[in-house]
Amino acid sequence: MEWSEVEIHSINEAIEPIANLLTEYGASGVAIIDVADFFKEHEDKFGEIYALDREDYPEDGVIIRAYFLTNADFLNTLPEMEAAIRNLTTFDIDLGNLAFFVHEVNDEEWATAWKKYYHPVQISEQITVVPTWEDYVAQEGELIIELDPGMAFGTGTHPTTQLCMRALEKYVQADDFIIDVGTGSGVLSILSVKLGAKSVLALDLDEVAVRAASENIKQNHVAKKIELKQNDLLKGIDQKADIIVANILAEVILLFPNDVYHTLKPGALFIASGIILEKAKAVSEVLSKAGLTVIKQEQQGDWVMILARRGEV
Repeated sequence: MEWSEVEIHSINEAIEPIANLLTEYGASGVAIIDVADFFKEHEDKFGEIYALDREDYPEDGVIIRAYFLTNADFLNTLPEMEAAIRNLTTFDIDLGNLAFFVHEVNDEEWATAWKKYYHPVQISEQITVVPTWEDYVAQEGELIIELDPGMAFGTGTHPTTQLCMRALEKYVQADDFIIDVGTGSGVLSILSVKLGAKSVLALDLDEVAVRAASENIKQNHVAKKIELKQNDLLKGIDQKADIIVANILAEVILLFPNDVYHTLKPGALFIASGIILEKAKAVSEVLSKAGLTVIKQEQQGDWVMILARRGEV
């Protein structure tokens, strides 16, 4: 088989929308190469990270690489794909000096190219995300999530995912019922169960993400506690949640605050991330208008997590 690599040079703020579009167009794997990952400090327990080669990283910004089977469908949709990515600016998403390239790769290169950029990621003192192909020995009390991120976005490396994971670590209680909107790789659903949640409803509109999440859920032996559905946000969901978590774009969060309010139990929490700093005020205002009380806002880099509560207990 012949494969093509779509390589996009952009900026950190555009990673999620671009990666989501690439998966919607059928990417069989997405790799994020961020120069910040090379320069940041890493604990000795992840010693393999020091083998990274500076030449593999861009001078600035990020490189997003996606892999597609080279066939007529891919070639015919390539112009449309590029146009859709460039059109993200109409949603007030900064793409930086975006550049779009296509390269041919062979089977072996496709299968392994993105793996060298993905290593164990320590989210907190308790939580570590580990790729399935790595031999990793957990420390005493360490909570491990094994992921194969190749088919869906949400590996634990991006600030928006980390913000959500730390919030879940703090607020998940035993016997909680949690709804994960836009589950992606399933990482937040898996974490919720491992933190003690009684059950999770994981939702994603993208069938590729649903398949990827299904495999990751099985890999982590939590399938009995997670119901996975292809679904458009919270439409048609009538169960009442103790926590709703949504690691999606601010523009999407703005579409369903009323549904969030009505799906939460009184006193329950909404964890919203994927919000670029400039959009945080607009999101907070819309949540407040829907009847939610914003109780906390946390920031990592240019990204924000908003924690809101429905009414009083």
